[in-house]
Amino acid sequence: MAEKFQAVKEMEINLENREAVIVEHSPMVKYVANRIALRLPPHIEVEDLISVGVLGLIDAIEKYNPTRGAKFKTYAEFRVRGAILDELRSMDWVPRSIRQKASKIDAVVQKLQAKFSRPPEDEEVAKELGVSLEQFFDTLNETRSMPVLSLDDLSISKETGGQQSLLDCLAGKGDADPQVQFRLNELKEIIAKTIDTLPEKERLVISLYYYKELTMSEIGVVLNVTESRVSQIHSKTMFRLRTKLKAFAAEEL
Repeated sequence: MAEKFQAVKEMEINLENREAVIVEHSPMVKYVANRIALRLPPHIEVEDLISVGVLGLIDAIEKYNPTRGAKFKTYAEFRVRGAILDELRSMDWVPRSIRQKASKIDAVVQKLQAKFSRPPEDEEVAKELGVSLEQFFDTLNETRSMPVLSLDDLSISKETGGQQSLLDCLAGKGDADPQVQFRLNELKEIIAKTIDTLPEKERLVISLYYYKELTMSEIGVVLNVTESRVSQIHSKTMFRLRTKLKAFAAEEL
């Protein structure tokens, strides 16, 4: 996605160029908001998400430190996305029943993984849940709108004994220490390894959706499967990532 937007040079952002930075990155805000809106109920207004995203962009401008080497466009996109997801969480728009279903699946997956010493197959999870494979996929699809995990949730321990979020690390905060950098790299490795363990078709879906930015329908054409099947694959993959990242966060919180 980052390639679609021309970011300002990595320079100090001040009162004189602040407005220009906001204008230059406004297409990114709209893109992120519309991307998130694709997975939301129709009563959630995209314009409201864009407004919240702009506030996230302004927050990024205020906290960004260019001397630390991090790219502003990377940090700003995380802040925008995080602001929108935080707003959605505050609205509690995900029904409790969906959260309960996600928690139940998570518990079953953890149980079977401990039993088999490997990630369980879909059929095994469905059997343990007492539902058909199609019902299992339907449930996964219901949980797909839940965020994987906010980077604001990933506060990690510093060598000094305090806590620092990975977002602050991305911002290039002056108090970032080696432990923070180590855990950030570890998180990247967890995500990369999780994706690497996926079947080829699932890896391809993730690549086409998040890197090539194709729609579910377009991916279906590429893979010669239905859009519904693509949605199933995507939902299952996001669930796996969410489980891995939650486990990572639990170690540090």
